[in-house]
Order: sequence, then structure tokens, then C-alpha cells
Amino acid sequence: MRTLLFDLDGTLTDPFVGIVTSVQHALEKLGRDVPPAEELAFVIGPPLTETYRQLLNTEDEALIYEGIRLYRERFTTVGLYENERYDGIIEVLQAAKDRGDRLFVCTSKAWVYAEKIVAHFEMDDFFEKTYGCELDMTRSNKVDLLAYLLEQEKLDASQCIMIGDRKHDIIAAKKNGVRSIGVLWGYGSEEEFAECGTDTVVGSREELGEHLADSLVA
Repeated sequence: MRTLLFDLDGTLTDPFVGIVTSVQHALEKLGRDVPPAEELAFVIGPPLTETYRQLLNTEDEALIYEGIRLYRERFTTVGLYENERYDGIIEVLQAAKDRGDRLFVCTSKAWVYAEKIVAHFEMDDFFEKTYGCELDMTRSNKVDLLAYLLEQEKLDASQCIMIGDRKHDIIAAKKNGVRSIGVLWGYGSEEEFAECGTDTVVGSREELGEHLADSLVA
């Protein structure tokens, strides 16, 4: 049985407004310069620890976690649902279920928030479980998270495909012996995927659906 592992942000949903506005909120609270929204798209995908390490130009763990706390101050009350499900993604998920594929969500976002988003956008019936980091950022590194998912579900990595829009998804897949599909409707790019050695790149939900229908894991 084939298993499909879907990233959340930039793959299943477009979280731009909620994430970016919450990042701006945190920076403002910290008294830092607040870049315009269009300059902050790069924060979608990486773990929050990586985001705030870069944004604050610091290795100070206390400051990084204060940034995360302030981000969540807005995200958990407002930003969570400032989000849109991508058109056509339900059809991809339904076709996968109809074929007998197993489906999981694998996201760097805290699983307690990711579960709410997946349910809010009526995708929870497609997925057996949503995997994400803990609130203390344990397993925020996607390599570790994917390894944990494979272990917990007793999955054969050779029968799995990781589907995501950023290099973190692809690197995690390669490190864990999982095939990967990079999607171009999110926040990554063809250059990013080429650099990290993505197995397949698709440009639309329709193309993803067709590829999954036509392909088999060896």
C-alpha cells in the first residue's frame, strides 16, 4: 500500500495572511523593524525557530522563543484561519483515497494547530493523522519529524512519497529514504527544488493528481 505524506502550508492551504501578519505582530512587539508583507513570504515553510533566528539575526534561544511566543499570541487567536484551501486539492485527496493510498499530514507547524486547520478546511476525513512539532518545538526539524512519523506508523519508506512546496520537505524525504514531489503553487521554486534534488516537480493540482494516478512506488 502506498502512503502519501502531505505538507500543510503552501501545499494543502495558502496561509500567507495569517502567518505573515503574525510574524509582523511579533516583530513590532519586539521593537524591531517590520518588513512589508511581500518581503516575508520566505517565512512560510521553515520551522519557527529557523524563521526567528534569521529575522532577529540572533543565536539567543531566549529571544528566539520570545519571538515564537509573540507570534503565537496573534496566530492562535486570529491568524490560524486567515488561510485558504487551494482549489482542486480536495479532488487530489479524494482520488488518492479512492485508489487505496494512505494519507498523512507532515508539517513543521505545531500539530495542535495543524489539526484544527485540517479540520476547519474539511480535510480531516482524508488523513489518518496529522503529524507536526510539539509546542516546545520538539521535532520542528522536518527530518526528525518524518523519521518519527515513519517509526510511529511502521511505514516502509520505499513505499512513501513526501509532497511539499519547500526544500525542507525534500531534504527530509531524502534523509529518510522517501521519494519526493515538489509543488510549484506554494512558496518554493524550481531552483530550490533543483538544488535539493527533488524527484518530481509539478506545477498544478491537476498535474499532481495525474502524476499520482500514473505512478507506482517501486
